[in-house]
Amino acid sequence: MSSPHVAALTVYPVKSFAGHPLDEMDVEVAGPRGDRRWMLVDHKGSTVTSRSHPHLLGVRAAPGPGGAVTLSAPGREPLRVEPPDGPPGVVVTLSRLDAAADGGDAAARWCSEVAGLPVRLVWLDDPARRGMSAKHGGSADDPLALTDTGPLHVTTTASLRRLDAWAAEIHDEVTAVALASGDPAPSVRTPLDMRRFRPNLVVDGDLEAFAEDGWRTVRVGDVELRFAGRCGRCVMTTVDPDTLVKGREPLRTLARHRRSDGELWFGVQMVPVRPGVVSLGDPVTVVA
Repeated sequence: MSSPHVAALTVYPVKSFAGHPLDEMDVEVAGPRGDRRWMLVDHKGSTVTSRSHPHLLGVRAAPGPGGAVTLSAPGREPLRVEPPDGPPGVVVTLSRLDAAADGGDAAARWCSEVAGLPVRLVWLDDPARRGMSAKHGGSADDPLALTDTGPLHVTTTASLRRLDAWAAEIHDEVTAVALASGDPAPSVRTPLDMRRFRPNLVVDGDLEAFAEDGWRTVRVGDVELRFAGRCGRCVMTTVDPDTLVKGREPLRTLARHRRSDGELWFGVQMVPVRPGVVSLGDPVTVVA
């Protein structure tokens, strides 16, 4: 095994769209540059996510200079959208945020056709207008983009391997019961893919599974991160990132092995204390 290091870096320019992999990531106080500064809202200002519209996970948004994004989806012409210059004039209902800036009519038409319902693409002009909640390990002084809880989501390959091994055991149990009962066997199991969990930073190397739960301060290259909290998982993780079909995993396995305080846990949220640039292969050092 190798020393802990950065194995993958990903930003999600539009909330609930597919991730965009990077070789190098600029980490700011509000999290990775360009991460979740855009989102879709309906006519009431409610966030439209892949929890209820899983096909959105197949839509891509490539980040560009200054926060611009190029939207793409199968069978559609790509669309470049620039951050709006105007004030945050669209009412939104996301926690601790009352308004966002409108991305324009062209973006609204494109996204509405993809989403299958009328939506607007909106932009968070300044993450400091939102701020973290104390419940999630931060305060109003910690700027937060359009993420649910924390600025930077970290997972480890060691934890995914353990979770996948548990999932294989459950699959074998279910298969044995089905065959003994004369019922059809479950379909062939596909190993769990880290993309289901939508992390910004994946750590590989010689680590114990779920060691990240106990991290308090971590250095990644020149960047320093502090622990904010574990990440509770939702139904979004049950969508296969390739087929976009919902299943029972990983929530079924997490419910057996990683349930506490009414949540199913996988991965951690971190807050940048010292911003900087992180690259693939950078060493990861647990300070405390």
